[in-house]
Amino acid sequence: MLAHLCCAPDAVAGVRALRERFDVAGFFYNPNIHPREEFRKRLLSTLDLQEKDPFPLLIGTGGEEAWEDAVRGMEGAPERGPRCEACVRLRLRETAGKAVELGMPAFGTVLTVSPKKDAAMVNRVGREEGERAGIRFVEADLKKEDGYLKSVRASKELGLYRQRYCGCRYSYR
Repeated sequence: MLAHLCCAPDAVAGVRALRERFDVAGFFYNPNIHPREEFRKRLLSTLDLQEKDPFPLLIGTGGEEAWEDAVRGMEGAPERGPRCEACVRLRLRETAGKAVELGMPAFGTVLTVSPKKDAAMVNRVGREEGERAGIRFVEADLKKEDGYLKSVRASKELGLYRQRYCGCRYSYR
């Protein structure tokens, strides 16, 4: 399966959990991350994770303009609201398309490791984007069974960068 990766801390717990059931390749695609220096830190940390706990990793590029279009008019929306759903949808749509392009049978995401993410919304959007693309979405709530705690511990053990906000300029505020 192709798993969308938002950051190394969520990826370390998410990829490990998904590996119990699937052969996992990661896809780092996050045109929402602001500022560019933060994007660079998260990408480098994900590459560091991949080196320390090897798994196939693809890096998606571009999409910043599509992200701006997707969230336009929702700048003042609260976290976990419609802006976040539009952001998740954009990233999962790209992941589904990449999985289809690569001939993979399924896709998913590690976004649900974070307690800041609404797993029900992420899974609903993933199902919808999977149906649209004609590919299976692997539903999960990776924060269950201490997934977030495992993420924190593994990140510390591996010396991974842990961010302090979701990623976009609106969550940065």
